[in-house]
Amino acid sequence: MENLSLIFLIAGGIILLMIFLYFVPISLWITALFSGVKVGLLELVFMRIRKVPPSLIVNSMINSTKAGIDLTTTELETHYLAGGNVPMVIKALISADKANIPLSFKQATAIDLAGRNVFEAVTTSVNPKVINTPNVAAVAQDGIQLIAKARVTVRANIKQLVGGAGEETILARVGEGIVTSIGSSTSHKTVLENPDMISKLVLQKGLDAGTAYEILSIDIADIDVGENIGAKLQIDQAGADLRVAEAKAEERRAMAVAVEQEMKAKAQEARANVIQAEVEIPQAIAAAFRSGNLGIMDYYRMQNIQSDTDMRNSIAKPEQGAQGKPRE
Repeated sequence: MENLSLIFLIAGGIILLMIFLYFVPISLWITALFSGVKVGLLELVFMRIRKVPPSLIVNSMINSTKAGIDLTTTELETHYLAGGNVPMVIKALISADKANIPLSFKQATAIDLAGRNVFEAVTTSVNPKVINTPNVAAVAQDGIQLIAKARVTVRANIKQLVGGAGEETILARVGEGIVTSIGSSTSHKTVLENPDMISKLVLQKGLDAGTAYEILSIDIADIDVGENIGAKLQIDQAGADLRVAEAKAEERRAMAVAVEQEMKAKAQEARANVIQAEVEIPQAIAAAFRSGNLGIMDYYRMQNIQSDTDMRNSIAKPEQGAQGKPRE
C-alpha cells in the first residue's frame, strides 16, 4: 500500500509540474530574456490564459527586436486576437525596413486584416511583377478586327492596398483602353505599323487610379489580324434588306392575287345575272303574245333584225362568223 501511495504521489507531482510548466513557460521566458526582449513571466502566464500562444508572440518579438523594429507584446496580442497573421506581418515589416519602404505596424496589420498578403505586397513593391492580359479583340474604323495581347508591369501601392482594386480591375481597364485605342484608329495597318501607340494611349488614361497597384509600363506582346467585321456586317445587312424586299414583294403578289380572284368572282356574278335575264326572255315574249302586246308580224320582224345583226357580226369578225352562232 505504501508503494502504491508513493507511485500516485509521484504521478500527481509530475502532472502538477507539467501543468505548471504549461502555464508558466520558464524556458521561453529565459530565451526572451537572453534575446533582449522584455517580457514578464506573469505576462506569459496571462497570454496562456487568454489563449494566445506565448511562443508565437515571443518569437515575433525576438525577430522584430533583432531587426531594430520597436513593438510591444500588447500590439502583437491584439493583432493575433483580431485574426491576423503575426509572423507574416513581422516578416513584411522587416523586409520593408531593409528595402527602405515606409511601412508602419498599423498599416501592415490593416493590410493583413483586409485579406491581402502583406509580405507579397512588400515584395511586389521591391520587385515589380508582370500581368499578362487575355486576348483582347477590337475593330478598327476600316472594319478589320485585331486581337491584341499585352504585358502589364505593376508595382504594389502600399497606401492603396486597403480598399484598392485588385488585378482583375487592372486587366479590365487595360482591355478597355486597348479596345478604345484600336477603335479610334482609321486603319488596322496603322496599328500594326505602330503598336506602341496603344501603350502610349492606354498609359495616358491613368488606369491605376483607385487600385492597389501602380502601372509602370504596358507592352503589346502580340497583335493578330482577325475577321473583316465590317464586310461581315454589310453582308448581313444586305441579307436582311433582301429578306425584307422579298417579304414586301410577296405581300404585293398576294394582294394582286386576291384582287384578281375578287374580279373573277364579280365577273362570274355578272355572267350569272346575264344568263338569268336571258332565261326570262322567252317567258316575256309568251306573256306578250297572250296579252296581245306582241303580234306575229312583230315577232318575225324581231327575228329578221336578230338575223341581220348576226350577219353583220359574222362579216365584221370572220373567225367568229365561221364558228357560227346558234339562232334562238
